[in-house]
Amino acid sequence: MLAVKIETGKISVIETPKPRPRKGHALLRLRLAGICNTDIELLRGYYGFAGIPGHEFVADVVSAENPKLIGKRVVGEINLACGKCIYCQKGLGRHCPTRTVLGIVKHPGAFAEYLTLPEENLRLLPDSITDEEAVFTEPVAAACEILEQVRFPKQASVAVLGDGKLGLLIAQVLHLHGLKVELFGRNQNKLSLLQPMGIKATVIDRESPRLPRAAFPFVVDATGSAQGFDSALAMIEPRGTIIMKSTVAERLKVDSANWIVNEITLVGSRCGRFEPALKLLKSKRLLLAPMISGRERLADAPQAFLKAQAPGALKILLYPRT
Repeated sequence: MLAVKIETGKISVIETPKPRPRKGHALLRLRLAGICNTDIELLRGYYGFAGIPGHEFVADVVSAENPKLIGKRVVGEINLACGKCIYCQKGLGRHCPTRTVLGIVKHPGAFAEYLTLPEENLRLLPDSITDEEAVFTEPVAAACEILEQVRFPKQASVAVLGDGKLGLLIAQVLHLHGLKVELFGRNQNKLSLLQPMGIKATVIDRESPRLPRAAFPFVVDATGSAQGFDSALAMIEPRGTIIMKSTVAERLKVDSANWIVNEITLVGSRCGRFEPALKLLKSKRLLLAPMISGRERLADAPQAFLKAQAPGALKILLYPRT
């Protein structure tokens, strides 16, 4: 089968044997996959990654122990947990200490013609959700996770930093939850995508950024940069809450005095449950089509990654050879 490989900061396309699913796992044939900022950070050295990346996908079930799954169109939770530890028993398999993670930690990812996942990780897709919508399930779930972690007062003001793929999704999810969202970013074209939803957007001047200081009780950092946390600290009110959504290869260099003196709460936030995301996708209230910047074949993955890193680019989709 054809697969994409990252190793020592380089990306290539290889022919490799089709994976053999372990007990309780299903064999999946890829329909569509999306390049995430985390995939780009893996290329830059995040987690010291080497292997097949990719965790945003839609696939068909080729084989499974449960015959009712065969032939079904699915998405899949990306954390492969042990199911036995104290975290798994609490329903927190995303924090299982021995977990592997699809396309990120010790489990080959979705940028391949075939992949495997535990059957319990699979979520069936209704016909009303298209492949192009379903490929956003994982990042929408990550956006929805914020609502499970933080208790927002009714109509609270929230600043979202970052006009990339995740920032745009977070702004939409929080807006649909009834919060007063202001999105901050550097690309006017990206920010204007959410204008139909009535989400306020502010362009940050790249040369002389002037951010409102101590102006928000909640700030979400989705910049995907090590500097995003400093911006969040500048904007947060005393005793406010900063939600950290960025995954970057670079280490943060932070003066902790600011958040200690101002008694800031920091919330790390990553993966979320798929059920709320699928419910939201089914509602058709998210603006997703404008966030797709292009489609490329798996065979052209190096070119696709270059496009995904280009200024102004959003979601680049990968599809297998036909």
